[in-house]
Amino acid sequence: MDKEEDAVHIRDFDAVIETYRPRVFRFALASTRDRDLAETVTQDCFVKAHHGCQQFRGEAAVQTWLMQIAVNLIRDAVRNRRLQFWKRTQRDAVDLDEASEWVRDRAPSPEDRAAARQQVAAIWNVVAGLSERQRTVFLLHFMEGMNPGEIEAITGITRAAVKVHLFRAIHAVRERLGKTQ
Repeated sequence: MDKEEDAVHIRDFDAVIETYRPRVFRFALASTRDRDLAETVTQDCFVKAHHGCQQFRGEAAVQTWLMQIAVNLIRDAVRNRRLQFWKRTQRDAVDLDEASEWVRDRAPSPEDRAAARQQVAAIWNVVAGLSERQRTVFLLHFMEGMNPGEIEAITGITRAAVKVHLFRAIHAVRERLGKTQ
């Protein structure tokens, strides 16, 4: 979608929500590992976007704009001391059976599903231990399929730094998974 199409598209805010809500929610859930907090972040993201849509100039894609709002809301929620409860319950918040479906599985036999659940649990454990920037870059790249340029636009981290954080996150995941398997 080009910028002119985005500007037209933003005027139909119901279509914006329908189009981008699943992506924002998926990223929020992957980032927070808490369904309730992810729902709150997603809702807040679209409320903020709706209030700010008159100022949307189309300099970025709608997706980039929304994901930038989501990243900031997640960062604020994590930093907010009143929400420390979410960090303590983070480990148990995502249903691993449901999360295992995120791993592409061409032959969903019970053995394959069990292996996928174990793989997802192992990855979540490693990702939870990454720095905030590495985790954000890793999730935007692998969960949302975004390239370094898009991640730069969303996070404000330079493209070179995005690549470094992504490299370090991948290295950490591979290293930790290699030691556990």
